[in-house]
Amino acid sequence: MKTINELQDEVIEEFSDFDDWMDKYQLLIDLGNEQEPLAPEYKNDQNLIEGCQSRVWLQADLVDGKVEFQAESDALIVKGIIALLIKVVSGHTPDEILDNELYFIEAIGLKDHLSPTRSNGLLAMVKQMRMYALAFKAKMA
Repeated sequence: MKTINELQDEVIEEFSDFDDWMDKYQLLIDLGNEQEPLAPEYKNDQNLIEGCQSRVWLQADLVDGKVEFQAESDALIVKGIIALLIKVVSGHTPDEILDNELYFIEAIGLKDHLSPTRSNGLLAMVKQMRMYALAFKAKMA
């Protein structure tokens, strides 16, 4: 299993292949489309992330001491962003999730190319994933 930082570096490399932001957006949309749809029972108010302009549902489960994330959004770009986050943090322990800074977001220039509301939504998604990790860590203690 790769570390969170190794996965972040892979994402950075993948995005560095493109100079044009239209291509990067297309890559995000493709990533979002490749993602498994979220089971209908997880599309509930409890899983909705507050602070996102579009609707984003995030489901987290603790499986063998590792946090598994699943998500869905009704907006294509946002679906891609959450797919990226899942690719990097899902399947790691709560400690790993809490101890790693997600530097890839800045490194690929995502923050600079999102509208302020999308940028806030991105921060809300990261925060929610960390909250789940924190909650699972407390449960395991």
